[in-house]
Formats: sequence, structure tokens, C-alpha cells
Amino acid sequence: MAKAMRLPDILPGTADILLVADHASADVPPGIDLGIAPTLLTDHVAVDIGTDDLVRRLARALSAPAIIATVSRLVVDLNRDPADMGAVPASSDGHIIPGNWNLPVVERDLRIAAVHAPYHAAIADHVATRRPALIVSVHSFTPQLASVPDEERPWPVGILYNTDDRAARLGLVALAARGLHVGDNQPYSGATLNYTMDRHAEAHHIPYLGIEVRNDGLRTREGMARWTHILADCIATVRRGL
Repeated sequence: MAKAMRLPDILPGTADILLVADHASADVPPGIDLGIAPTLLTDHVAVDIGTDDLVRRLARALSAPAIIATVSRLVVDLNRDPADMGAVPASSDGHIIPGNWNLPVVERDLRIAAVHAPYHAAIADHVATRRPALIVSVHSFTPQLASVPDEERPWPVGILYNTDDRAARLGLVALAARGLHVGDNQPYSGATLNYTMDRHAEAHHIPYLGIEVRNDGLRTREGMARWTHILADCIATVRRGL
């Protein structure tokens, strides 16, 4: 049972940009048994591979504050409305999560209170006290879903957005100018899965970038350095263009 509050990792910074990483951790707090093989915690269903390191590098490169998740999305998905049943997933990309099946309401509520609430409270506090000029949400995606093996995901990077596309349009142009095949609301649409940015950016009329990097580009030191350079330049360009 989740008892102790799990705070996000908060990095200081002087820039008027806020970086957030909803799915940066594969950690499962003590007392929670997901009933899965430990190897699944290294899979994309448990963590956005590479994003913890990437966001820390971007924070240093941009002198930007960052709020980084410290718990696996298999425990509770921080990019979903806590009222959504998918916030505590019973399955993900074809993998059953036995420990989340028929989860008692009291346990579900404890996870929300211990993990989801403090993460979003930290973002809300930053927005209220410093009101960033740009919020950047960093995720990664798998080149191929096991549950949809015929679906092609050719984009090395994508930009997601819902109704506010001010920063997204600038980001799409900045990345395409590098010759990149950029996914416009790909590999999925921010119109359907955008909870963190809807809550903290769109609701406050703050421009935001929802960045998705294909995780095969983040698995080596060279790849990580390349994407840090590309995205730091992209984010700085977008900020100047707002």
C-alpha cells in the first residue's frame, strides 16, 4: 500500500521556462506490488526511456527549472486525470498489470494522494509564483508498439498540442528546419492525451511545447548529446519567437 508521499525532483533555474517530465521514473514505492516481472520496469510501458537524463541536461543547458516525476506510470500515470480509470493502468501495450486489477478504491486514492497530487501541486505552485513564459513537457515513445506491430512510427521527434498551438507551431518549424521528419501531433494527439499541459498551461493561457522523442535516439551517450543540443536550440528558438 502506498503510504508515504513521493515528491517530484525539483531542479532550480533562472530561465522563464519550466521543464516537466511526467514519466521520467521507473521506480515503484515500497508496499506496492504490481505483480509484474522486474524486467518490465525497463520497458517503455513503465518509463519514458531516456527522459530523466534528457531533462536534466536540458535544464543545465537552458538554466531552466525542472519538475521531474520520481514514480513509474504503472503505479499512477501523472499525465492523466486522476478520475480517469487509466490513471492506474490495468494493462499497457498488451502487458497485464496484475497488481492494478480490482484495486481497492482506498488504495487507488492513496496512490493519487501520495504521488499524483504532490507532483501537480509542485507544478501549480511554480506556475502561480513564477508564471513561466513557456512550459515544456518532455516525453519519449517507442519505435513500435507491441500491441500494434503493423503501425509505423517513422518520426524521430514529435510535437503535441491541444487547442493552444502557439509554441507548437514554432517548434514544428524549428525542428523541420534541421531536416527532421517531425510528427505534428504524432505519435498520438495532444487533443486526446494532454492532461498535464491542459491543466497547467492551457488553463492558464501559457504557451507550451509537448515534445516526444523516439527512444531509440536516447539510448547512447552520443544520441543523448545530440538530442540535448537539438532540443535546447529548439526551445530557445521558440521562447524567442513568442
